Order: sequence, then C-alpha cells, then structure tokens
Amino acid sequence: ATLMILILTAVARGYKRNTGKAPKGIQAFIEPIIVFVRDEVVKPNIGPRYEKFLPYLLTLFFFILFGNLLGLLPGAANLTGNIAVTLVLAVGTFIITNVNGNKAYWAHIFNPPVPWWLKFPIPLLPLVEVIGVLTKPISLMVRLFVAITAGHIVLLSLICLVFIFGSAYVGIGSTLIVLFINLIELLVAGIQAYVFTLFSSLYIGMAIAEHAHDDHH
Repeated sequence: ATLMILILTAVARGYKRNTGKAPKGIQAFIEPIIVFVRDEVVKPNIGPRYEKFLPYLLTLFFFILFGNLLGLLPGAANLTGNIAVTLVLAVGTFIITNVNGNKAYWAHIFNPPVPWWLKFPIPLLPLVEVIGVLTKPISLMVRLFVAITAGHIVLLSLICLVFIFGSAYVGIGSTLIVLFINLIELLVAGIQAYVFTLFSSLYIGMAIAEHAHDDHH
C-alpha cells in the first residue's frame, strides 16, 4: 500500500506538471495502464456512470498487481496467496455492488420476470438469484487465491527436488524450469489483477444498469 501511494502520487504529480505534454519517467509507464483499465475494463462494463467507481477499481487493480509481483521476490510474503486478503478484496466489491444496486437490480433478484409457478409457492428462482449474489464474491476470492497459490506451490515443489535428489543435474534442470515458470508467473500476476477488476466492474455494471423486465424477454 505504501509503495502504491508513493508511485501513484508521483504519477499524479507528473500528470499535473506535464499537462498537455508527453508523459515522462514513471508516468510514461503507469499512465497507459491506467488508461487501459479505464477504457477497456471499467468503462465498457459499467457505462456512463463509470467515473464514480473508477478510483476503487484502479486501486483494486494496482493493489492486486503490486501484491502479485512483490510475492514473486525471493523471501517476500505471498500477499495475494493469502485467502484472508482475497476475502477482504471480494467483500469490498460485494459491498460496493449491492449498496449501489438500483431498483431494477433488486427486482430482478426477488421478483424475476419468469412464470409465476417458479416463484410461488416455493420461491425457487429468487432463491437461486440470492445464492448467485453470495457466490459472486466467493468466486472472486477463490479465483485469485488459487491462481497465485498454485504457482507458488509449483515453484516450491521444483526447488525441493534439488534437496530430495541431491543431484547437480536435477538442480540445473530444476533451476531452468523454475526460471521459465517465474516468467509465466509474471504474466499471471497481470492477468489475475485484470480478471479481478474485470469481474468487479461487470458485477457493479449489472447492479447499476437501467433496464426493464421486458428487455430480458
């Protein structure tokens, strides 16, 4: 979090200082990422009201990205491989989604546009919709946790082969494979930050979208 504040504050200062000019330094590296998240992730999924949620989603993206990358450093803590951390991130999205949910969103959950016998006397479909609301943050939490933890387990297993076999040849082979998987993990670090932000944007967009029940037919 401290690293994020330092870097993104420097980017903001650079943006103010270079208004109307080409970005320089760290701003030139971070600004395209911010524009990508805004234009390709947040805006298409949330729509015209995206600016209200952009600060949260950008913070979410960079927090996960920084956590993923720092977790790959030797001796560093595996932040996003801790399910308590991914739980808090998922709960944040859950709260923002449902607090901002409009009338159409809640009507779709508790009074979906389906034949009456699916709602009475046993509210089958409303029950399924409520379960769906609860499983969305669970899927966010588990997806990030599993993806990051799995990569670290594979790396640890390969490193342990050196000590199990006690062979220089195994050590060389294991080191080469670990190096290759580390490069893949760099890619996964960015992909998981993107995916978490994408689904968070999608859930928020679904909650605030203005639509009538007739649209579903």
